[in-house]
Amino acid sequence: MDISGLDLNLLRVFDAVFRHGSVSRAAQELGLSQPAASQAITRLRQLLGDPLFERMHGGVRPTPRAEHLAQAVRTALATLEVALAEAHAFEPLQARKRFRLHLSDIGEARFLPPLMQALRRRAPHVLLETLPMPMAEIADALDRGSLDLAIGFLPGVSGTQQQVLLSDHYALLLRKGHPLLQGRHAPRMDLESLKALEYVAVRSHSETLRILQALDLEPRVRLSAAHFMAVPSIVRQTDLAVIMPAEIAARFEGEGDYVVVDAALPDSRFDVSLHWSWRFAREPANQWMRQLVQEVFQQE
Repeated sequence: MDISGLDLNLLRVFDAVFRHGSVSRAAQELGLSQPAASQAITRLRQLLGDPLFERMHGGVRPTPRAEHLAQAVRTALATLEVALAEAHAFEPLQARKRFRLHLSDIGEARFLPPLMQALRRRAPHVLLETLPMPMAEIADALDRGSLDLAIGFLPGVSGTQQQVLLSDHYALLLRKGHPLLQGRHAPRMDLESLKALEYVAVRSHSETLRILQALDLEPRVRLSAAHFMAVPSIVRQTDLAVIMPAEIAARFEGEGDYVVVDAALPDSRFDVSLHWSWRFAREPANQWMRQLVQEVFQQE
C-alpha cells in the first residue's frame, strides 16, 4: 500500500490496542476518548484492508495480519521516540519529571533512602513513585513506559536490558540471646540445627519460600506474613527465625538486638539487578536515572 496517506497517530493507537488487548485501555493510555480510538482503528482497517482486531469477551484479539505487523510497528515507533528524545537533553537541576520504579517492600527500605538523598542533591524537583508489580507484568510495563525502571532479584523477568547492581546471599536472622545461640557466636547452622528452629515465612518473597520447601522446613513455619518489614520486630520478640538477604539482615544486626547466621541453604546466592526497556534505553531522562542508580548502588 501507499503509506503517504498514513497518519502516524493511527499506528500509535494500533500499538496500544495490540499491547493491551483492549480499545478502552489503549484510549486511556493515549489520553483519547474510546470513540476516537475506535475511529482510528476503523481508519487503519480501511487503509490496510484487514479487520486487524476481533471482538472477544473482555477485549479484542489481533488477526494474523495484525500479529505480523505488531513488532514492526513497535520497532518503528521506538526508533522515532528515541530520535526525537535525543534532541532534548535532560537537565536534572530543573527537571520535574516523575520516575516510576518497581521495588519490593524490602527493596524500598534498602534503595529508597540513599537514592532520595542523591536526588535531593542532584535533581531536587524530581519525583519518585514506587509501583510494585507481579513479576510476570514487569517487562511489559517497562516496554509500555508505565514503569521506568525495576530493581530487584527478578529471575522471572525476561526481555529487558539489565545491569547487576550487587550480589548477595540468603542468611538467617535471629534475636540476640536465642537459645540455639547460647555459648556460640554466629555459628554456621547445619540442616539438623535448622530443623530445630521455628520460622516466620514471607509470602511476597518466593525465593525464601522455595528454600523452606527445599529443606522440608514448611512444617516448622509458625507465622506466614505478607511482607518483610514487620518481620524483624517479630523476630526480636520471639524465638522465630527468618530467611532474608544477608545484606539487609546485617543492617538489623547493627542495631544490636539481632544475630545474622550463615546456614546450609540451597542455591542461596542471587544478584540484584537494574532492569529497563530497550525502547527507552537512549532516552536522556532514563539514561540519567540509570546512571545515578548504578553510581549509588553498584558494588565494586
